[in-house]
Amino acid sequence: MPHKSSSHATETATAPGAAALSAEGRLSLDVLSPLHPSAAASRLSACCHGGAKMALLAYSLGKREINHYFCIKNAKLLAFAAVLVLTVLHCFSRFYGGGDTCEWLLSTGRFLGENVWQPQGCMMHKYRSSEAKECLAQKQIAFIGDSRIRQLFYSFVRIINPDLKEEGNKHENIPFEDRSSSLNVDFLWYAEVNNSMKDRLMSWTEEISLNKPDIIIVAAATWSIKLHNGSSETLNQYKTNLTAVSRLLEKLAKDTEVYWVLQDPVYEELLSDSRKMITNQQIDLYNEAALSTLNGSKKNAKVGVKIVRASRLAAQETISESLDGLHLPESSRDVGAMVLMNSVCNKILKPIDGSCCHPRPPLNIVQKLTAGVFASAIMSFLVLNLLCYSKHRRSRHVTDLENAEEKRPAAATSMASLKVPFQSVCKLGLIMVYFYLCDRADIFMKEQKFYTHSTFFIPLIYIFVLGVFYTENGKETKVLNREQTDEWKGWMQLVILIYHISGASAFIPVYMHVRVLVAAYLFQTGYGHFSFFWLKGDFGLNRVCQVLFRLNFLVVVLCLVMDRPYQFYYFVPLVTFWFAVIYVTLAIWPQILQKKANGSGIWHLGLLLKLLALLLFICFLTYSRGVFNSIFSIWPISKLFELHGSSHEWWFRWKLDRFAVFHGMLFAFVYLVLQKCQVLSEGKGEPLFSNRVSNCLLFISVVSFLTYSIWASSCKDKTECNELHPYISVVQILAFVLIRNIPGYARSLYSSFFAWFGKISLELFICQYHIWLAADTKGILVLVPGYPMLNIVISTFIFVCVAHEISQITNDLAQVAIPKDSSALVKRLLGLAVFLLAVLQLTAHEQAQRN
Repeated sequence: MPHKSSSHATETATAPGAAALSAEGRLSLDVLSPLHPSAAASRLSACCHGGAKMALLAYSLGKREINHYFCIKNAKLLAFAAVLVLTVLHCFSRFYGGGDTCEWLLSTGRFLGENVWQPQGCMMHKYRSSEAKECLAQKQIAFIGDSRIRQLFYSFVRIINPDLKEEGNKHENIPFEDRSSSLNVDFLWYAEVNNSMKDRLMSWTEEISLNKPDIIIVAAATWSIKLHNGSSETLNQYKTNLTAVSRLLEKLAKDTEVYWVLQDPVYEELLSDSRKMITNQQIDLYNEAALSTLNGSKKNAKVGVKIVRASRLAAQETISESLDGLHLPESSRDVGAMVLMNSVCNKILKPIDGSCCHPRPPLNIVQKLTAGVFASAIMSFLVLNLLCYSKHRRSRHVTDLENAEEKRPAAATSMASLKVPFQSVCKLGLIMVYFYLCDRADIFMKEQKFYTHSTFFIPLIYIFVLGVFYTENGKETKVLNREQTDEWKGWMQLVILIYHISGASAFIPVYMHVRVLVAAYLFQTGYGHFSFFWLKGDFGLNRVCQVLFRLNFLVVVLCLVMDRPYQFYYFVPLVTFWFAVIYVTLAIWPQILQKKANGSGIWHLGLLLKLLALLLFICFLTYSRGVFNSIFSIWPISKLFELHGSSHEWWFRWKLDRFAVFHGMLFAFVYLVLQKCQVLSEGKGEPLFSNRVSNCLLFISVVSFLTYSIWASSCKDKTECNELHPYISVVQILAFVLIRNIPGYARSLYSSFFAWFGKISLELFICQYHIWLAADTKGILVLVPGYPMLNIVISTFIFVCVAHEISQITNDLAQVAIPKDSSALVKRLLGLAVFLLAVLQLTAHEQAQRN
């Protein structure tokens, strides 16, 4: 009889965190399993002496102390308290402290790295030419000022037309026109705030003005300092003129966007003799005059002139790179131009990775109904608790005289059975509120990612040190046993999380290795489900529904709450599709199981033919894009696999790892046949094969593993490497499996730290979209502004606790939602089909109204 762990592996290997595919997959409430004192003592006496014994004793006691004071139940209570406190603080800050993302965009920020500007608390979208033209179509924009504003003008129009050259007379007006979008951007030379500037602005305030701009960007000061040698009389005259101009600007601001750009610093050492009087002290005085005069300095001003401080902050860090000490280097003036573009266009185009000035999306009808369902569940749970409490009080003295035991009324038992699902739904409702607040409401801050090698590799070292610290002796020593597959999924998921939050996709070698990890998850999907069907032969509807429920429950809820299509959470559709393919491949006639194959070797050939047919089907879809599109464009399938009305994303994801599941199935078949033939030695401490064969395979595996890593590290083009990835990713996957399983000592150990995360890896993968990352994974959630490391620690702690709780909720609801009775299950499936069709219809209706 094959070993028990094969079926266990089946239960866990469907996807990141699909660990609980059976009732046996319930997660432990302990973060880690502490070593029992007697076990520790025997282990010490058996293997260690002297200093080594003391070190191992300290190691074991340290783990026990950690586990004693820190369990997942206490962690969740602490996380819940942290969420409440942080939510209150952020609400107070946003609604009473004057915090506003537009204000943050224009007035604050820092450089994350070269040319990467980060406003405080919000994300700045990097606009492309096509987006800028779409946003600014049929608009007139005027830049008014001196040579510094001319620089800003050129940086701005180069976003629209990257090929534009800085040409034209320096002290004259410069027009720019984009005929394709009917867009006009003009630079108007007004070097001083004087009557000439006043007359120009006054002409735009007249009702009959036909050339009034939609957007005005204005500033001037350095020429006033230069021409009058920085005299105090000139500063006073500047204030007087600015007061007159500000009235006109405020009048224009009622129906025009008006921006006043603060003066940037100078690099005094590089200034020519004719500009030596333009000191930073003088510039500060002129900026103070502007701030005291213009109403844009008032907090939370809904109308009026908007003050742009961000370009000044950027220039303070880069002015030393100036060629003449006065004019800005390209990096800082590009920051000013992109800040202006975000301020104008984010509220129009609403890019998901541009949270600055991004209006909060209104609730659609599906979200409102979902909120109503959760609210009803919470009310029902409260009523149920009151009824149970009331009945308990009335019946607590009613006893069975014969047995001298208290009898429990049938009604109370019935209500108690409803308590668990209602409690789970209530918990889920509260968790979904947190999801919504993190990634849809305008409460918590968001910042963009910026990749450096240290942000990826240093956390990687930390987690692997922790993984080694929590190394334990495994209960089983079979190939890919339950503990090992949980460990495998756990460390892969942690690597993927670090990859996402660090923005490491920008670094191609890391990107290619992470692609192998995704393929490895699919490999486990093929291995696990094939093993289960081959050994158990359970093709029943209940089994299918259990798997599909646990894979899809959280994603379906998030689609309703967060207003996102199913394909947005791409991995779940992927593993759901491949589970269906595996099921159909093995369930169709003739069903070939291990019991049947044991009777005649011809059935092994039959199964290989089935696998060959699956391989041909995959190849057919790969080279028949039209057939692929036609299959997944049929309603309602199209609603599940299309993103933004296109199946391109689904095609890309499917094609990238199209052979991984097949490889997993084939490996499972070969392994289980070899195991049945007793070719393998899977005892504790024994090498998997004979010493000579094991050493040879280990050598080949190590060379193959390193060869793939060298190839991936030398990749220069993502597209080309992605084309080869489906064919060669299996090399590193198989190499890892053999390295991990051929030595007996390696099979007998596992990391309980990684295994714990492996059991909830599906929830970790999905939850990261909204409560760890932000803006649908484009940015990083900021719960503790100003302290990046502390923010990561706290947000990660809450994120992990939430993922674990959702895993338990899913397990509890699966027991209720998927009954063992076939007729009841069919009725629920019909109800589910009606529900999903209704949601699709409501969504289609909502989209039609928006369009």
